[in-house]
Amino acid sequence: MPLSEFSLIERFFGQDPPRNPETHLGIGDDCALLAIPDGYQLAVTTDTMVENVHFFAAAEPAWLGHKLLAVNLSDLASMGAKPVAATLALTLPKVDENWLAAFSQGFLGLARSYGIDLIGGDTTAGPLTLTVQAMGLVKQNLALRRSGAKPGDFIYLTGQLGDAGLGLKICQGYACHLPDLPLRRLHRPTPRVATGLALPGVATACIDVSDGLAGDLGHILKQSQAGACLDWQALPLSEPVRAYIDDTGDWAMPLTAGDDYELCFTVNPKDADKIPEGCHKIGIIEPAPGLRLDKSGFIQTLTASAYEHFS
Repeated sequence: MPLSEFSLIERFFGQDPPRNPETHLGIGDDCALLAIPDGYQLAVTTDTMVENVHFFAAAEPAWLGHKLLAVNLSDLASMGAKPVAATLALTLPKVDENWLAAFSQGFLGLARSYGIDLIGGDTTAGPLTLTVQAMGLVKQNLALRRSGAKPGDFIYLTGQLGDAGLGLKICQGYACHLPDLPLRRLHRPTPRVATGLALPGVATACIDVSDGLAGDLGHILKQSQAGACLDWQALPLSEPVRAYIDDTGDWAMPLTAGDDYELCFTVNPKDADKIPEGCHKIGIIEPAPGLRLDKSGFIQTLTASAYEHFS
């Protein structure tokens, strides 16, 4: 006999007791109950992943569980928020217990590593669609925004750029001699939570790079009413990405490909010594509108566009 909705939730997602004092009531009632400590705000984000839009039909379910939560944690990190809780909504074409066991392992494994409580959600029948709402805490008036960059601010990036985009090209048939890193970055991204928590009071603006650096930085520029120039030589590119560019000439890929889930943020130069380790200075905010790229002294205008589902 197939599992009922409530048996499914209890078996695969109802194992863990609450970890956070803010979680007063989790799975089991019509609503969860969270307390917001004095002096804090609740940051809330939601992401949906749809089969054959965000992931291939044959994707490993454990990777999907990990990535689904990771992309939400990346949003919280970009606001400087400490992750606390999440809800999970699953639309499933059928109840596949092996698939659910692997998916929940990937999802709950990442949740446990960041001390996040799964406090509720929903299950329904239909085309495979996965949705998470994640919640975090940030000190009052210290949330990172996209609108605070000023001319003269340095632009920083965590991690490396373009690995996930290369991973997608490998899945689509590109022959890469070093595929492990790009595929891992595509399927199991690492949300930069620790860096995000270190940036309130230091960064003037921040965004997570989910739809391509050029487009996501463009959101900062639009809301900050400023422009920017990136230094091509300073971009942190892995060996496989550099080899791909040498092979194809597609130098724009790491600037426009999505799924990196790194943090791009701006900092006043006087605070540059407060930047956490693992961050790379890649450019500067300028008063003139637009996004430019300095390639060894040749200034090229970039289109600051990001991935759009309905374009």
